[in-house]
Amino acid sequence: MHTDERILAYGGGWLDRAGARRTDPGWIAARLADRETVLLPLWRDHCLVSAERTPVRRGAVEAAGLLAAADETVFLGLDGGVAVFAVDLSGRTEQEALELAGAAEAVNVRSLVGGLGPAEAAVQAYARGLLHWHRGQRYCGSCGAVTVGRDGGHTRSCADAGCARLFFPRIEPAIIVLVEAPGAPDRCLLARHRGAPEGSWSTLAGFVEVGESLEDAVRREMAEEAGVTVVDLAYQGSQAWPFPAGLMVGFRATAAAEEVRVDGEELVEARWFTREELRARSAAGRSLGRIDSIDRHLLGTWLTAGD
Repeated sequence: MHTDERILAYGGGWLDRAGARRTDPGWIAARLADRETVLLPLWRDHCLVSAERTPVRRGAVEAAGLLAAADETVFLGLDGGVAVFAVDLSGRTEQEALELAGAAEAVNVRSLVGGLGPAEAAVQAYARGLLHWHRGQRYCGSCGAVTVGRDGGHTRSCADAGCARLFFPRIEPAIIVLVEAPGAPDRCLLARHRGAPEGSWSTLAGFVEVGESLEDAVRREMAEEAGVTVVDLAYQGSQAWPFPAGLMVGFRATAAAEEVRVDGEELVEARWFTREELRARSAAGRSLGRIDSIDRHLLGTWLTAGD
């Protein structure tokens, strides 16, 4: 059985990424020539789906035109021994991409996640994130020369022999926190972000800065955004968030005092909620966290802890 961390959307590690084999160009070429190999076409960060809104999958041999038209082809991993590649058609018009893939529509993977199995959602998001990185790393940041993909698409190398700098996909870690009140009754702190609809509440989050530990980022973000000093930090889980390159790291913490002072920039208001209030919101059809986000997991486990 999967742990709680593994059942979060976009994670789980179902594919064998074959790190020791994907560095061999001959092995990659052989996989692309294998009739069993699967291609997942994407277009400008969008999944290409059938009329039934299921992600399109094509055989590498029968759909050789996809490979010829691709801006980038990257190896994602092995699924039970079958190689899976992502194919980027972003250089084509949307209509051209749909025709090449035999697809009906280009859609955001987040709009599909409720109808996809965990493995399919994870693979599609992984493909999206990796192809997005390739499109943004076309040139060397040191000398300005073009870069070329290698290692099955998991590395890019500066084409200038005098530089030859290597580039690897980067992730941008962020913390997301459920803050509990220091005294009875049990309450958690939720906030409304600038631009969010009236009555829309969520947990607090922010990016980790250079030179910070995850715990440092939790303390800084809670103080900056909500004026809250937190103690008793406890790790709750993490979630892949390739939109475009995030990693969400969940914590629970306790406020040292009940006073809240929002920054007025990122947050426009924040308040304490009891479990009864959150259950009432849920019963009224108000969402407790986004369906594909770790904030739903944080709120759900906090509610369950009070049962």
